Amino acid sequence: MAMSWIIAVAIFIAGIFVGSLISRVTDKNQKQQISLKKDLDKSKYELEQYRQELVDHFARSAELLDNVSKDYSKLYEHMAKTSAELMPNLPTQDNPFAQRITSLESVKNAQPIEDEVMDHQPRDYANGATGLFNDKPTAVRSDEIPTTEAAAKVS
Repeated sequence: MAMSWIIAVAIFIAGIFVGSLISRVTDKNQKQQISLKKDLDKSKYELEQYRQELVDHFARSAELLDNVSKDYSKLYEHMAKTSAELMPNLPTQDNPFAQRITSLESVKNAQPIEDEVMDHQPRDYANGATGLFNDKPTAVRSDEIPTTEAAAKVS
């Protein structure tokens, strides 16, 4: 009798296994899910490639626009200089480049902005409390800014 129960349980387990195997093979939903998953992965890959191409395109476009801007500036400067040299007696109201000539000279003669002239590396720390989280502005004392000699001694 015990042997018949063991055989019955074995047949039952084999039936479950065979039934699940047959249902997986014949189930079209499972095949459709696999197909959709592959399509999704392919679409994600194509989207990522497209985004990278777009980033590359805009980077290259920005570089080209920068070059065009520089070339245009050089051309305009050349036109302004040559118009003044070739037509020195032309009244300023008739010379379309006259205003540009004076602005170019003022730009060339201008002193660099204080922020542009740095004789020391910027610090990434502050001595003492900076007041960053206070509503009151605080100024950094001039003795807190390292000089080039002190920076050279440290190095």
